[in-house]
Amino acid sequence: MKIKNRLSLYFTAISAIVLLIVEAVICVIFSSLIKSDFYDHLMYRANVAAQLYLEADEISADSLSHVRARYMDPIPHEVIRFYDDKNAASFIKDKNQFWSAPVINLVRQRKQMQFAEGDRQTVGIYYNDNQGNFVILVSAEDVQGHKRWLDLVESMVILLISATSGLFITSRWFAQKALEPIDRVIRQMRLVRAGTLNMRVDEGNGKDEISALAHNFNQVIEHLENAFELQQTFVINASHELRTPITTIIGEIEITLNKIRSHAEYEQVLQSVLNDAERLNETIGSLLELAHVDMNYTQPALKPVAIDELIWELEEYWTAKAGKGMFIVNIVHLPKDHEKLVLLANKPLLTIAFNNIIGNAFKFSANKPIKCELNAHEKGIAVAITDQGIGIMPDELEKIFTSFYRGTNVKGFNGNGIGLYVTQKIIGLFNGSIRVNSVPNCNTTVTIQFAR
Repeated sequence: MKIKNRLSLYFTAISAIVLLIVEAVICVIFSSLIKSDFYDHLMYRANVAAQLYLEADEISADSLSHVRARYMDPIPHEVIRFYDDKNAASFIKDKNQFWSAPVINLVRQRKQMQFAEGDRQTVGIYYNDNQGNFVILVSAEDVQGHKRWLDLVESMVILLISATSGLFITSRWFAQKALEPIDRVIRQMRLVRAGTLNMRVDEGNGKDEISALAHNFNQVIEHLENAFELQQTFVINASHELRTPITTIIGEIEITLNKIRSHAEYEQVLQSVLNDAERLNETIGSLLELAHVDMNYTQPALKPVAIDELIWELEEYWTAKAGKGMFIVNIVHLPKDHEKLVLLANKPLLTIAFNNIIGNAFKFSANKPIKCELNAHEKGIAVAITDQGIGIMPDELEKIFTSFYRGTNVKGFNGNGIGLYVTQKIIGLFNGSIRVNSVPNCNTTVTIQFAR
């Protein structure tokens, strides 16, 4: 069952139950009022009967006829009885005693009472007269009242059915309107395929659960897109980058073997082969690094990582590798709460990303000192790495994160253009961003920021 139908049924059922309870209370109250009113009417009849029969000796015949015609209209199944001190019926004689002695005595004891006998309602009064003391009992069936009550119940049933139907139709319309954004998101989700992972669903105003659902779906698609890109990059570039040096090595060896060469020529060929082999080794290392990132990208083991501790570990590593004073760490600001320095991330992947940037800084600055600044502020964490190298041309800043792209001024440096591409993917995986500022032939600053 669809959510909109389920919501409509739930709302209709709850409303119907509430309405049914209200109607039941109304019917009970109405029934009680009808019974109370009929008891009052019977009590009035009992007093009128007492006046007619017990005070008749004081009223003229014409007056008695007038009172009977005015106040004693017949009631369906009405029974009136007068009982004397011996519980014998008086004035109105018939073979049926109708009420037993215990009932008569109870009325005499209580002076006045009312009670129900099946469908009949009965009132009794104890009346003192100069002719004697009498118990007067009047009983009848409230046919009109019962009919009014049945009419009310019938009206309530019709109202319940009509209101329930109307509530279901109305709630179904409101549910459809409320869930229209979900239907729109579902239609957009159906368009996402392996070849269209760059598509994103509309997140709306970003203030409700539907927007949160769309946002989370977009994040999943973004991760899948990045994972697919990494896989495609690995496959395509592995075949391309490995073929070039191998082809060069084979060609140089085949040419050399065509004839006898001098010692100097053999050394030259071997040096060229060595250079190609080193390039091949570097490429294989980069591709293995890319494969490692690819393997951990879709399901990274997320653990708390303290950025300050990671920076000091990097300082220790690069000091041992490049020399003392070559990697300078400067702490701009640290929060009092150490928890604000902790990110939920994958430490090996973050280490790869930072090492790629630091390695490039050393390589393109002829091994001049590198400065690393850590600034943990209220909005997030920023790590800036600055070199003193050749810089990046302004029109190439947007291209440096493309896989296997190399700037026009780095032809004399070893590399294959994978490092920054991998770094951007890793930083983006942990909701970070990279900003590059560069002055050609002066310096380059790479700033990595992580939001809280």
